[in-house]
Amino acid sequence: MIPVIICGGVGTKMWPLSTPSLPKHFLPFVDGKSLFQANWETLRRKYRPEEIYLQTNAAQAKIAHTQVGELRQENIFIEPETRNQGPATGLAAAFLMKAGHGKEPFMLIQVDDLRLPETAFLDFIEVAENLGKTTNKYITGGYSPDRVVQGVDYLLTGRLISGDSPIRVYEIADYIDRTETAKIQEFMDSGRLLVHTNHTTMTPENLLKMYQKYRPDWYEPLMAIVRGEDIAIEYAKMAKGALEEVSKQSHKDGNSLVIVHPFKWIDFGTWEFVDRFYSENNLFSKNGGQIQIDGANNFLWSESGKIIATIGVSDLVVVEAKEGILVTKKEDSGKVGQIVEKINAGDV
Repeated sequence: MIPVIICGGVGTKMWPLSTPSLPKHFLPFVDGKSLFQANWETLRRKYRPEEIYLQTNAAQAKIAHTQVGELRQENIFIEPETRNQGPATGLAAAFLMKAGHGKEPFMLIQVDDLRLPETAFLDFIEVAENLGKTTNKYITGGYSPDRVVQGVDYLLTGRLISGDSPIRVYEIADYIDRTETAKIQEFMDSGRLLVHTNHTTMTPENLLKMYQKYRPDWYEPLMAIVRGEDIAIEYAKMAKGALEEVSKQSHKDGNSLVIVHPFKWIDFGTWEFVDRFYSENNLFSKNGGQIQIDGANNFLWSESGKIIATIGVSDLVVVEAKEGILVTKKEDSGKVGQIVEKINAGDV
């Protein structure tokens, strides 16, 4: 298995701390370590530095190398521009195929998540590797939700493929988009519904064959890159799009498998999720001290180390940083990206 850590976004929902110059996955959220460092350390329990790859843009590659000095320069795949996850995943496969790894399974590991305990995630990787060597089906991951999770897509499990391991593997019977709320509710208590978390695993050859079948307009530039054509020119030919434009049809055609998480998947998507992680792990947000009077359960973070005090309010997020100050209800923290949109539009 070839692990490929992939990052490139800014994490606008984590404003004002997450910025283009230092995105959220490089911030010290995990007991003084960044998400990138935490994921790297997990992989290092199983792999040597020369076996771990990173795909990102040029600016973030410099940050990554600063945070993890043993990261090999030759193992960094640079995206020449942002084209979203569909082209980016194909580019990872093209880079690996060009490097002679076309027949070896690889796994894309999103950097803005934690998977705990680490040993369970490494077991998950081993199961995915064995599947990747024995099938040409698309392999992904998911977990059983105990409630409706907003802003995510879902998978409906079909036939059980592997019941011998504590890690269950199913055929995917259907893909359910996040907008299909009635369908999500219909299957919520069925025991078959999984939150889709990606963890794309295939050999580069097999993944590119999927692109050829479902997005030939992406496939042609990718194969040109494999043949040694100019990466920037060929990548620019690919229209922006989600990975689901390839994988969704594979799911619906019965050509995909899903591995159910044996680990807890922690998504650092919003400040509310960060607060939950800190509470569950008895960690403390960064500040010079906090005072809460006639209120409770506020998440307070000061980048400059100032004391933050609240009176008569509860369940708020207050973040002070160089870029600005955020005050929001925890339940509304998913809307923080709208602030960045307004700033970028000049509406301040």
